[in-house]
Amino acid sequence: MNHLNKNNTVWHRATVTRARREKLNAHRSVVLWFTGLSGVGKSTVAHAVEERLYQMGCRTFVFDGDNVRHGLCSDLGFSREDRTENIRRIGEMTRLFIEAGVISMTAFISPFRADRERVRNLVGKDDFIEIYCKCPIEVCEQRDVKGHYRRARAGEIKEFTGISSPYEEPENPDLILDTANYSIERSVKQVIDLLVKRDIVSGDKKLYE
Repeated sequence: MNHLNKNNTVWHRATVTRARREKLNAHRSVVLWFTGLSGVGKSTVAHAVEERLYQMGCRTFVFDGDNVRHGLCSDLGFSREDRTENIRRIGEMTRLFIEAGVISMTAFISPFRADRERVRNLVGKDDFIEIYCKCPIEVCEQRDVKGHYRRARAGEIKEFTGISSPYEEPENPDLILDTANYSIERSVKQVIDLLVKRDIVSGDKKLYE
């Protein structure tokens, strides 16, 4: 496949800028990057946060790991190289959504620090909020609603994070959610409180009827 030479492309500067979109939305755009082992509750928390933000009148979108692999990343496997490419593509998408004025949430294991740091550098450290959903692997295995851990232990799934492939914990996450002990409501409140503290959303926004 021939790749388009970047020397032949020019970034188009739109008149409708991110700042104008943010003003229209009455909130800043940002990416909330939920990371953690399979079964920690990343998707559950991300969608619950989105629901809360929607009720506050915010423009949002959740990039769910499984959903993305049905389309945008359907050609990728689970080797280290493919995982890195998967996160690279999502990073580029969240960058566009930030420019669109949207609060985007990602629910990906994203096991490697270097990949997460690459996205942070891509979108800018002020626009990247790393949220570590922390839960002992024993608890994740007890949940195992998809049966992945059982199959990984049996050798049916290769390079499974936490079993046959490593997970590198965030060293300095913006927020840690103890999903083994926190309720969904408590986790959502912690995320919203952080967004208010950082002036991304207003705590005074009224809920829609």
